[in-house]
Amino acid sequence: MNNKNSSRRWAGQLGLYGLLVLALLWTLVPIIWMVLSSFKSPDDLLATTPKVIFEPTLQHYQDLFTGGNSLWSYIQHSLLAAGISTAIAVALACLAGYGLARSHFRGKQHLSFWIISTRMAPIAAVIVPLYLIFRNFNLLDSVTGLIIAYLTFNLPFAIWLMNAFFADLPVSLEEAAMVDGATRFQAFWQVALPLVTPGIVTTAILCLIFSWNDYAFARTFSGPESQTIPIAASQLITQTGVDWGKLTAIGTVVVLPMVAVGLAVRRFLVRGLTLGAVKGD
Repeated sequence: MNNKNSSRRWAGQLGLYGLLVLALLWTLVPIIWMVLSSFKSPDDLLATTPKVIFEPTLQHYQDLFTGGNSLWSYIQHSLLAAGISTAIAVALACLAGYGLARSHFRGKQHLSFWIISTRMAPIAAVIVPLYLIFRNFNLLDSVTGLIIAYLTFNLPFAIWLMNAFFADLPVSLEEAAMVDGATRFQAFWQVALPLVTPGIVTTAILCLIFSWNDYAFARTFSGPESQTIPIAASQLITQTGVDWGKLTAIGTVVVLPMVAVGLAVRRFLVRGLTLGAVKGD
């Protein structure tokens, strides 16, 4: 009987590890192939038989970062729009999320749902109204317009996350600080905020990824003076063909920074993703 239970346990673990391996392969193989392809020469890239062993070249990256239509300006616009919108969204979300978590009023749950429901609205439903507003306020083809556009989907999501993180903190910690003479804001700033640092990092990373990868809003609201990296990638797909070398190079430039940031803060990311699921004592 014990042998049967042990065999079933090993079979279950083996099956679980097999699923994990398949999931890793499904996720990593396309990324690895894209990165490798960005270092292939045009002949190796378009070869009938895919080449795994080849002589690497930086030709595609040199073509991207040199010349009149350099990728540097697109990277600058992406960094400014994604970074500033993320910083604003997280700062406002900390205040709003804390206020929602610690306040008690009729219709609180309805308000929380309304906030996140604005994030669930389809992009097509908000693009036209935003376009008309941006046109009236001369925000089209500007990084400022992109920042505001990104806030429309980052801020509700960030408030929803931070509300969950603050709600899981024991209120007694802040009450103890206020008994010792701290104000409500001091209790928030010195007690609550440091305890949800993993949640803040998680929220910031997710907002940054959403903004960095955005195509629909950037395509609609940006112009020659504010185009981002996803727009640069779309310009390589023309009626005459696809520049696969530059496209894989741009894909690498888009993906690797976010992967590097995620790995750098992975400790906070894992804690933040599990923080909202654990109730405080």
